[in-house]
Formats: sequence, C-alpha cells, structure tokens
Amino acid sequence: MSNIKELQDIVTQVRRDILRMVHKVNSGHPGGSLGCAEFFVSLFYQVMEIKMPFDMNGMNQDIFFLSNGHISPVFYSVLSRKGFFPVKELETFRKINSRLQGHPTTHEGLPGIRVASGSLGQGLSVSIGASISKKLNKDPKTVFVLLGDGELQEGQNWEAIMFAAANNIDNLIATVDVNGKQIDGSTDDVLSLGDLKMKFTSFGWDVIILNKGNEVSEVINSLNEAKLKTGKGKPIVILMKTEMGNGVDFMMNTHAWHGVAPNDEQLKNGLKQNPETLGDY
Repeated sequence: MSNIKELQDIVTQVRRDILRMVHKVNSGHPGGSLGCAEFFVSLFYQVMEIKMPFDMNGMNQDIFFLSNGHISPVFYSVLSRKGFFPVKELETFRKINSRLQGHPTTHEGLPGIRVASGSLGQGLSVSIGASISKKLNKDPKTVFVLLGDGELQEGQNWEAIMFAAANNIDNLIATVDVNGKQIDGSTDDVLSLGDLKMKFTSFGWDVIILNKGNEVSEVINSLNEAKLKTGKGKPIVILMKTEMGNGVDFMMNTHAWHGVAPNDEQLKNGLKQNPETLGDY
C-alpha cells in the first residue's frame, strides 16, 4: 500500500511517460491518457487485488479491461511501472513489430492486456462476460472496466448496461471517464449524453458520482466505495469527472489534444510541468 504522496509521484512520472511516448512517434492520444492517470495509478497501486506474474485466466484476483483503447499510453505506462513488463519497452510505443501498439491487442502477448480494444463500445460487453465467468467459477473477485463518455454514444453499451442489471452482474465495477470531450468536439455538441446518472439508475445500476477524478485520494475513495457495493445484486458504475490533458496546462480545457502529439517545444514545456520522479525510461 502506498501513501498519497508516493502515488502522486507515480502519476507525475506517468504523465512524463505519456508525453515522451506520443512525442517520439508523433502519433497517439495524450489528452484522455493524461486525464486518466490518477485513475490508473489508484486502481493498480491501491485498489485492485492482482497477482504476478500476469495470467490471462485471472482466477482469484481482480481483473481490468480498458474499453477506450486509444488511451493506451497511460495503460502501458502504469503496467510497466507496476512490473508487468520492462519500463524500457515504452520506448517501442507504436513502432513496427512492437508489443505496444497504438490500440492494445492480445496478439503480441503483452502482459496486462486481456482484450483488444480501440473499436469503441465493446469493452463493457467483454467485462460482463468475464464477470459471469467469475460467478460460474465461484471466484469472489471483481471485474473493473473503464469506458469513455463519448464511447457511450455506441449502442452496444446500452444493450450491455441493460443485460448487466437484468442478470444481477454485481461483481462488476464500470468507470466512465466523463471529460465531456471527444475527437470532434464536446460530447454535448456531437451527441449529448444527457443525464448519465439518471440513465444508469433507470437501467438498474448503482451509481457513484466522482466529481474530482484527477485527485488520487478521491479516486481511491470512490473505488473503495464501489467495492463495498459489490455482491448486492446490482452492477456499479462510477461517473468520474476528469479534465482531458490534466497536468499539462496547454492541453487542458480543449478537445484538440485527443489524438495529437506535442512538438519538441511543447514536449519540453509539458515535461517541465511534470518533473522526473521515478526515472525516465
């Protein structure tokens, strides 16, 4: 277990990793990755009960699925910093024959990756299947999944949301990254999501509102609250409000950095705002 200062130092290093990975190949998705750094660090370092080395079956341990796979930089950074694979492998992000492709896949056998993702709207369905498998295997542990808010414009999600409640999938904790932005603009402008709390509640889910998704302590509290709600007949969702590009001032308050890499000067500026804490790869 780590204290908040230690976790925040990890978050800062993860931000550096994200910026450097995306800059090196001049491609990738830094905005959403930066916005979810606190979530990933809190989940993997403080909340989830995981076993090493990585095992695809994930028996008798908590497991995680990333549905909005384009934010792979933050996922890869945290997995490597947690010891799933060597940190130096971050250097190969998005390169030919790398295990760290722009959207995660299982084909390369990268530890920590349980499903190919990036084609949005599918991860919740996959995580429900894993949740059912755990129930069938009398496995008491929890399945976690992260989705983007713009991703909820995909209809498959709502089939899954309905299915989970109807089948009492109560070993599942979904988190929605509510940053209000997607590739073409704000979610309100592209296709308004309306009142997500009311929607999930009407579909039979237990809803937790996390207003400070970029504060480590708040993220941990909400995840722990969600774990306490498991096993009570309802799937659980955390609506986590974040800021896209958090921690890098010129990437915040805009959707422009959804899928754009920083140039040399911007990288220097971003790294200056996030001093090295664990050592760069």
